[in-house]
Amino acid sequence: MYKCVLLPLDGSDLAEQALPHAVVQAKNFEAELVLMRVVETLEEPPALWMSAIKREEELMKAAAQEYLERIAAQVEGHGIRTRAVTIEGRPHIEIARFAEENQVDLIVMCTRGHSGLSRWLMGSVADRVVRGASVPVLVVHARKGKGRSGKVCNTVLNQ
Repeated sequence: MYKCVLLPLDGSDLAEQALPHAVVQAKNFEAELVLMRVVETLEEPPALWMSAIKREEELMKAAAQEYLERIAAQVEGHGIRTRAVTIEGRPHIEIARFAEENQVDLIVMCTRGHSGLSRWLMGSVADRVVRGASVPVLVVHARKGKGRSGKVCNTVLNQ
C-alpha cells in the first residue's frame, strides 16, 4: 500500500516520537523512509547582512543533514531503505510540496499538542500539513518528558 513514507523532523525529542510509528509503517510495507528537515530561511535579509546570514544558513543546513544521516544510519541498519533530505523554506509548505512532487504515500509527524492562545500565536505545522497535504497524514501526539525515541525505535525494529 505504501511505497514511500515521509517523516519530517525538526531536531527535537518531541518530533522524534513519531520515528517508531514511521519505522513500523516502512517496515510493514517494505517502503522507503524519507527523513526530512526543513530549515527556515529569511525571505529578504538586509543586504548588509547577506553574506553572514547565508553562511549561517549553510551551517544550519549542514547540521540538519548530519542529524538526519545519523538517524538514517540507525534505521538502515535494520534493513529499511532510508533517505535523508534537507530543504529550505517554510515547513508546512515544503513538507506538502515534497510529498506531492516525490510520490510520498504517507506523512508521519508529531504534534506538540498546543491549544488555545499558544496554538493561535504559533500555529501548528502538523495542522497545516494535514490541511494542505494531498496524501494521508498520520499525526502522533507528542508526550512531554518522553526523551529520545532511539530505544523505542530499536525495540520496534527488533520485533
